[in-house]
Amino acid sequence: MVTLTEAAAKQILRSATETEADEMYLRIAAKKEADGTIEYGMGFDDIDEEDMLVKSSDVRVIIAPSAQLLLKDTVIDYVELEPDQFHFIFKNPNDPRHKQADS
Repeated sequence: MVTLTEAAAKQILRSATETEADEMYLRIAAKKEADGTIEYGMGFDDIDEEDMLVKSSDVRVIIAPSAQLLLKDTVIDYVELEPDQFHFIFKNPNDPRHKQADS
């Protein structure tokens, strides 16, 4: 389903500790836009009964049913895009922007 790279997991676990969200889950959200691209969101949350639970690199990830197909086979990484500017990126084969980046 969703996989976190070691760098992404390390940053998420660090953020959870800093914000005292150690006992919470990381919710990954996804929504398809009118042009077909996918918008993403992440945050610490409690698990709902309908959520899918995935454990990746010691991070407990939860995904709502509405986002599960959109996030299928997604890899989340934490990379330095410019000097001293790190960002989470979503490598998602279901997102048209992913296919353009591979071309």
